Amino acid sequence: MTTANPIPVKIVVAGGFAVGKSTFVGAVSDIDPLTTEAAMTKASEGIDDLGDATTKKGTTVAMDFGRVGLGAELVLYLFGTPGQDRFHFMWDELIRGAIGAVVLVDTGRLDQCFPAVDYMERAGVPFVVAINAFDGVLRHHPDDVREALDVPAHIPVLVTDARHRAAVRDTLVGLVRHAMTVATASA
Repeated sequence: MTTANPIPVKIVVAGGFAVGKSTFVGAVSDIDPLTTEAAMTKASEGIDDLGDATTKKGTTVAMDFGRVGLGAELVLYLFGTPGQDRFHFMWDELIRGAIGAVVLVDTGRLDQCFPAVDYMERAGVPFVVAINAFDGVLRHHPDDVREALDVPAHIPVLVTDARHRAAVRDTLVGLVRHAMTVATASA
C-alpha cells in the first residue's frame, strides 16, 4: 500500500528580542531544532536594545527551524525569526509561503512587540498574538494586551508558555484555526 506524502505547512514565530521564540520552537519540535545562535558580544552594544534581558548569552542571527509531525497527513515546519531590528530584512523570506504566524509577546517589554505586529498586518499574514507567561505568571490580561498593541478584535490573543510543549501545541492549533477562518472568509 502506498502512503501519501504529508502536507507541509509553514508557520513563522516572530517577536521582539528575547521573548522566547527559540524556546517556543524547541519546546514542540520533533527534531532537534536547527538554530543559528551567536554569542552576544560587546559589538552589539548600542545597536541592540537588550532591555532587561542582560543575562541572555546568545541570540538568533538568521532563524530557528523545527518540525512537528501531526500523524501521517500533516507536518508543521516552524521558522523562528531573529528578534533584533537589524535582522528584520530576513522576515520577508521567512514569511514567504507561510499559512500564518505566531507573534510572541513579553508583556514586560511590549514596545519590542510592535514591529512584529505591524509587519504581519502590513504583509496580510494571518497571525495570533501569544502572550508568553514567563514563570507561569500572567502579568496582564489578554484584553489589556490587545488594547495596548492595538490588535483588532478578529485576531486571537492567546496565553502560552514557550517552555511547555502542550502550551505551544495549543497556540499552534489556535493559529491554524485562525488561518483557516481567514482563508474561508476570503474564499
